[in-house]
Amino acid sequence: MVPKHFRAMTSIPTEFQNVTAVTKANVYFDGKVVSHTILFPDGAKKTLGLIYPGQFHFASEQAERMEIVAGDCRVKLDGQDKANDYAQDQSFDVPAKSGFDIEVQSGTCEYICSFLG
Repeated sequence: MVPKHFRAMTSIPTEFQNVTAVTKANVYFDGKVVSHTILFPDGAKKTLGLIYPGQFHFASEQAERMEIVAGDCRVKLDGQDKANDYAQDQSFDVPAKSGFDIEVQSGTCEYICSFLG
């Protein structure tokens, strides 16, 4: 059974055009999670990042969609009993005013985070 927050991707973007890239990195957990923000002309915002091996918790005020570009991870959404595994070309949604635990066991996990308004 596929969790309701699971999403199989038909095509993860390989590039974004006509955006503004913020050069200052968002650095979390002593550099084990790093992302850069990109801003779109319509006001949308995404972050592009990578996660090194470890276990991390993120809180989110806004709803998010995490698309896995490369690598894999295990995710447990706040309020859920079970963790789910995600790999390249898959995604998961995080409800607003919640959070999630994410674990990368080896290598790096690259992602696109879209903030859903």
